[in-house]
Amino acid sequence: MTKTLKTFRRIGLTALAAALLAGVTAPVASAGQDRPELRQAVQEFVGAGFAGMQLRVRDERGEWSGSAGVRELGGTAKPPTNGHFRLGSTTKNFTATLVLQLVAEGRIGLDTPVAGFLPQFGLDPRITVRMLLQHTSGLFNHTGQYHPDGTVTPGIPWAGQEWVDKRFHTYQPEELVRLAVSKPAVFAPGAGWSYSNTNYVVARLLVEKLSGRPFADELDRRILRPLKLRDTLSPGAWAGMPKPYAHAYYRYENAGQWKTIDVTHQNPTWISSAGDMISTTKDLQTYFSALQSGKLLPAWLLAEMRVTHPGSESLYGFYGLGQFSQDLGPGCVGVVLNHNGGLNGYGSLMYSTPDGSKTLTASVTGGDDANAGQAFPAALNKLVRTVFCGK
Repeated sequence: MTKTLKTFRRIGLTALAAALLAGVTAPVASAGQDRPELRQAVQEFVGAGFAGMQLRVRDERGEWSGSAGVRELGGTAKPPTNGHFRLGSTTKNFTATLVLQLVAEGRIGLDTPVAGFLPQFGLDPRITVRMLLQHTSGLFNHTGQYHPDGTVTPGIPWAGQEWVDKRFHTYQPEELVRLAVSKPAVFAPGAGWSYSNTNYVVARLLVEKLSGRPFADELDRRILRPLKLRDTLSPGAWAGMPKPYAHAYYRYENAGQWKTIDVTHQNPTWISSAGDMISTTKDLQTYFSALQSGKLLPAWLLAEMRVTHPGSESLYGFYGLGQFSQDLGPGCVGVVLNHNGGLNGYGSLMYSTPDGSKTLTASVTGGDDANAGQAFPAALNKLVRTVFCGK
C-alpha cells in the first residue's frame, strides 16, 4: 500500500481510493458568472477517476456552484449542485462544536477528565475533553489501529466483502467504545497523537450525558435549527438518502475479483458521530462560515480550536480541536481551516478562511476506477490553491 493511501486510511479518506467515472461530462455552473478556473478544477477530479463532483465557492466575487461527471454510472445526468451526500469525518467538526458549546456554558472544562461522566467504560482517568477532540487520548481506533510499522490491529469491519455484507447492520455507540477500551491503549493519555474515530464516539456520549438529550436532538437544537440547515442531519441507523443526490459506488476486491456496488444507501452507525452525518455544499458553507466568524463559539474557544498538535501533520495541515489548520504559504490567504472526510463511496471537503469570508465546500462520489485515490492529493492541492491563492 502506498504512503498516500495509508494516510487516507489513517484520517478517514480511504474510501476515495475506490472511485471512478463511466463517462466525462462538461461541468455545469451556477447562473450569473463564469469561473473557468473552478470549472477546470472540478473537471480534474472527474478526469482523475471520480464518478462525480459538486463544488461551491464563496469569495469576494460572490457565490459559485458547479458540478461535473455523472449522477449515476451508466447515465448522462450531472450531479445536482444541491445534492445530499455523506460527510464522513467532516462530521467530527460538528461534534467538536457541540462539545465546545457545552464547555462555553461551563458544563465541563476543556481539561476536565471525562471518566467520571461516563463511568461505565472504565476510561483512563487521565483522558480529558481536549484529548478527545485533538486525538491525544491514546484510545484504540475502533475502526482499526494503524501502526507506524505498517501493521494493523483490526477493529469492526468497515471495508471489503465483510463490510459489504454488514453495511445495513446497526451498531450502538456504547458497543464501539467498549470494543476500543478492550484493546491496549496506543500511548498514555497526552503522550502522542493518533487519529481515532473512537474519540468522537466518546464525545457523542459525553454530549448526551451533559445535555440529557439524544445527540441528534442536541445537534438540531444547537446548530441545525439556529443556522436553518434544513438539509443536514445525523441519520442514526437510517440507511436512506434525502433527494436529490448523486449515487456513490464502492469498489472492492473479493476472492481475487474486483466488484463495484452502489452504496448510496448504507447504515453509518459503524462510524457514529465520528462520520455519520449527511449534508449539502450549501449547508456546509453556511455552517463553517458561521463557526469561523464567531457565531457558534466565543472567541477564546475558537482560538483553542486552532491550537494544533505538532505531531499531527497530514495532507490537510495540523490538527487542532476538531479541525485542521493549513498554512498555504506565500501568495495565498495564509492559514485555512478545514475538516475533510470520506466514507465508502463518498468524500467531502470543507474549507474556510479564519474570518469565514471565503469558503470551499464540495462532495466527490466514487465510481469504478482504481486510480482515483492516487490522483486525489494533486487534484485537491490544485483546487485549494485555485480558490485560496488565485492560482
